[in-house]
Amino acid sequence: MTTFPIARSGDNTLEIQGKMANRHGLIAGATGTGKTVTLRRMAEAFSNEGVPVFLVDVKGDLSGITEAGSDSGKVGERIAEFNLGGGWLQNFPVRFWDVFGETGIPVRVTVSEMGPMLLARLMNLNDTQEGLLNLVFKVADDNGWHILDLKDLRSMLQHVSEHAAEYRTRYGNVSAASVGAIQRQLLTLENEGAEQFFGEPALNLEDWMQTENGKGIINILNSEKLMRSPRMYSAFLLWMLAELFEMLPEVGDMDKPKFVMFFDEAHLMFDNAANALVEQVEQVVRLIRSKGVGVYFVTQNPLDLPDTILGQLGNRVQHALRAFTPRDQKAVRAAAETFRSNPAINVAEAIGELGVGEALVSFLDEKGMPAPVERALVLPPQSALTPLSAEARNARFQSDSLYPAYKDMVDNYSAFEALIEANAQAAAEKEAEAAAKEQAKAEKAAAKEAEKAEPGLLDGFLGGLTGGRKKSGQGLGYNVADSIGSQINRQVTNAISRSVMGIIKNMLK
Repeated sequence: MTTFPIARSGDNTLEIQGKMANRHGLIAGATGTGKTVTLRRMAEAFSNEGVPVFLVDVKGDLSGITEAGSDSGKVGERIAEFNLGGGWLQNFPVRFWDVFGETGIPVRVTVSEMGPMLLARLMNLNDTQEGLLNLVFKVADDNGWHILDLKDLRSMLQHVSEHAAEYRTRYGNVSAASVGAIQRQLLTLENEGAEQFFGEPALNLEDWMQTENGKGIINILNSEKLMRSPRMYSAFLLWMLAELFEMLPEVGDMDKPKFVMFFDEAHLMFDNAANALVEQVEQVVRLIRSKGVGVYFVTQNPLDLPDTILGQLGNRVQHALRAFTPRDQKAVRAAAETFRSNPAINVAEAIGELGVGEALVSFLDEKGMPAPVERALVLPPQSALTPLSAEARNARFQSDSLYPAYKDMVDNYSAFEALIEANAQAAAEKEAEAAAKEQAKAEKAAAKEAEKAEPGLLDGFLGGLTGGRKKSGQGLGYNVADSIGSQINRQVTNAISRSVMGIIKNMLK
């Protein structure tokens, strides 16, 4: 049976049971109490057993996982205290990622994959604006137009605004004010770097679920810059959860999880989040365990997470909390009440007394029941605590086998190009229609001119017949007959003259 050793209480090693690792977990505690070391120890334990890991590096100090640690300082003391031996220290396979592509392999997501609900969360839209965003996605879907990047979304907004009357009857009201508000939010996102985040090639999450030499690869997302845009951070992490849920098949409880994720600064996922969004996260967290995925939230205060989410977290490590304010005291009591009691420990008091690297620990047992809480010391990390230099980190990710596949953004055919073609076709059709109207107008004018010219031609013809003379009081029929008679007389006279002249010529011969 697979286990993951995390802490030591006396001679007792506290381990996460492999079958229960997908029941999620919580690492909580005030700043400087050792949460990051606990996160690192858990990631190393999972990697050692061939479980791929994803973790968020908020402070940029986790890159040392790729190097073996040193037997010195507090780490050396803890190794000696637990008699772990020289073989304890080792390095781990690491893959560096960065939404902005500066310190890791670029991470991109298409706008369509993010979806209107998470985009509305990302742009802090109200209900009316979110409704318009859903309308835009519906129009794109019905026309087969793919919204891949921000220019596609902006083009779609402009298109819907220009054809508001057409779409209003089919999809609902199109508010010009809402279109303008969304366009302004898109401009804000661009300033935060979202233009690099949305596009193709999009991240294939299967690339995060790899192993190397029997160890699970630890995927580190550098979030130092990303944290300056909390909305983008939360939207990305929520998308990743939902995408994993859709992608992975049902596997039930396995001997060990297929994948484990650690979300640092987890409160950012839920700050000012709509109830519908929290419900979606709760549903995904509850159901994703059957896909073999474990989700571990890292935050300062357990109260940072909604109760519905907190109730799903079975494996818990609680570092010290400082109860200086009434809210802090409430948090201490709330944290104490979440543990299965241990008669030997006053949990509420112990939370305020814990030292650095010390924690209250309760993991699920083989039957899925929380074990009684124990006061324990977290095992020392096996990898280096010192982060890599910028040059060493850049060299690592740029030589990664996946880097060429994600390095350059690709501008594939999408809504932007489709709308350009549609507008060009519409303009050509309009121009052809205008030309046809002009031709019809010209033909009509020519016909009118012909009608005006016809009476003059008839008068000329009649005038020729009458020799230009008109007799008053006589009708048209008389004039025509007179003209014809005159012509006949002239023709007969000419014929007779020619005959007489012919006879005279013959007589003279």
